[in-house]
Amino acid sequence: MAQQAKDLYRQRLNRVLDAVALKVPDRVPVLLINQFLGAKYGDMTLKEAYYDPEKWYQANKKMLQELEPDLYQEPWLLINPGKAMEALDIKQIKWPGHGIPENHTFQFVEGEYMKPEEYDHLLDDPSDFAFRKYLPRICGALEPFQNLPPLKAFLTGYIGMGITAFFTQPEVINALESLAEAGREYARYKVKEIEYYQEMSEYPVLGFSGGLVPFDLISDMLRGMRGTMLDMYRNPEKILEAQEKLYPMIIEGAILNAKINNTQFVLMALHRGADGFMSIKQFETFYWPFLKKLIADTVGAGLIPYVYIEGGYNERLQYLRELPKGKVIVHLDTTDIFKAKEVIGDTVCIAGNMPTSLLQFGTPEKVKDYTKKMIDVAGKDGGFIMSHRGVLDETNPELVKVWIDFTKEYGVYK
Repeated sequence: MAQQAKDLYRQRLNRVLDAVALKVPDRVPVLLINQFLGAKYGDMTLKEAYYDPEKWYQANKKMLQELEPDLYQEPWLLINPGKAMEALDIKQIKWPGHGIPENHTFQFVEGEYMKPEEYDHLLDDPSDFAFRKYLPRICGALEPFQNLPPLKAFLTGYIGMGITAFFTQPEVINALESLAEAGREYARYKVKEIEYYQEMSEYPVLGFSGGLVPFDLISDMLRGMRGTMLDMYRNPEKILEAQEKLYPMIIEGAILNAKINNTQFVLMALHRGADGFMSIKQFETFYWPFLKKLIADTVGAGLIPYVYIEGGYNERLQYLRELPKGKVIVHLDTTDIFKAKEVIGDTVCIAGNMPTSLLQFGTPEKVKDYTKKMIDVAGKDGGFIMSHRGVLDETNPELVKVWIDFTKEYGVYK
């Protein structure tokens, strides 16, 4: 059985790798950005995914065995244990049963968690800023950390150990205990996650390896969209300096996480660089240089960037021609995939674009018709992975099955 799992894993992985290298595989590979689709196979609420790791395990196992994709998104990617988030009193996210209905996908609560005048603190000491400013703002239980002295005092060695007296304050002790409580819950989920990947070892996994574009990290997590857009006019130098400062942490983390997760793929979800978020000039100044470098350095480390472009890149396709040939997967959301095939099809492997609305409300005939069109045009001569636009949370499992089965049947290369 172990050898059979290895053989199936290698067969699926090679199919994907051939597509990445712009070769013609035996058939069109299938990739699922499944997110919470597994819940529909386990007859469970989305809330239970955050509180019952065993039930989530079994649900995703059933999903994989039913659909048999060539590559899929790790089910634990966006699951932060509910009890851990409760212990920390996290403000940055609403999850099922906690701020939103039990069967509604999570919601990110964007905010200006870093003030415009705090760029210098971030640039001077990112770890101190994260511990004493950022964490207290996104986690209610960690607010006492804002009263601690600068952590760089520890650099004075035994002379500076007097600052440990601040850690004896009851509120700081409580905050540290909240961290430990959250850590124990994360560890409980991690054990289940490891067991899951061991059992489902015949399926290659697309894991998140921390490949955030620096601009997105600043915009998503620190300054918010409004704050960052203002900064492009008011503090352009600071945005660029901050990206330079954060970049080494991002690429080092991406490479390390890929090794830990035993995956060749580095998922990079792009947000603010899409059409409509910024002008071409701003894209060339603030976004593209760091994205291009991140992709090149990831390839240089022997890994495969999986660049998930949210929104549209119809006005930016020509930039993707500058990427390493036959080394990158570009997942398209609303970008015209047929135009993309013409512009970048000889440079990068193309994935995505199957409308999730069709997989939610369509008919088997319409699903097959669009799938056929994608294979005939985007899949011509290889370099294509069948996938979809957004996540599959709201889709109809029966239609998803029709779509995958038809891809495997019709997508065989002669």
